[in-house]
Amino acid sequence: MRFFCTIFVLSLLISCGSPNKKSMQVTGKIDGLRKGTLYLQKLQDSTIINIDSFKIQKNSDFRLETEIESPEIYYLYLAKEDGDTLNDRILFFAEKGEIVINSLLKTFESSAQISGSENQVLFEEYQSVLRKFNEQNLNLIKDYIKDDGLTASEKEQKLTKASKSLLRRRYLYALNYANNNADKEIAAYIGLFEVNDANKKFLDELYNKMSKKVKNSVYGLAFGKYLSSLKEEEKVEKAE
Repeated sequence: MRFFCTIFVLSLLISCGSPNKKSMQVTGKIDGLRKGTLYLQKLQDSTIINIDSFKIQKNSDFRLETEIESPEIYYLYLAKEDGDTLNDRILFFAEKGEIVINSLLKTFESSAQISGSENQVLFEEYQSVLRKFNEQNLNLIKDYIKDDGLTASEKEQKLTKASKSLLRRRYLYALNYANNNADKEIAAYIGLFEVNDANKKFLDELYNKMSKKVKNSVYGLAFGKYLSSLKEEEKVEKAE
């Protein structure tokens, strides 16, 4: 269900946006990189497309730029020219102005240090907590696998109960984080992509709490349209 919700909200982004575009510059340095191409990318029509590119030759400094309507997720993709087929992609929350991304060639994605975006700071904080939830989920699976004297049926019931509880706590955290940062575009991002199949009541509460600026952003407009579509579906179901 959540997969189809995500595909639907991605399609909403096609028709959303503000006519007042702002310029964004992405600069930085990739230590150890002597040859390769960096691409600035974004999601469009459910496909990641190239927006700008910079060819690295000897100097590892780079500069990319584009017009940006409002804060949203972009990617910095590295296509290396060293025979290594492993090309890495850094995901970041882009904003107008200058975004600085510094990293290392060997650990391109994991070593990335990003500055210049308030939403990115919040996004990193949010992701760090989600990683803890993922670790807890792995621990649940380990507990399920190990021999603890329970029958297969008892172990399955135990895992199901614990998994549902963990998922509920994860959703509550995401909703609370979005509500606490309703004046930033990350709130609409979380509503669209992280909890879009949550109880409609909670999604409405989040949307109503968002600032006017956030509601008029790319993600805010798409989130508003998504909620409207849920209301239309509700009307059809009641009519039937």
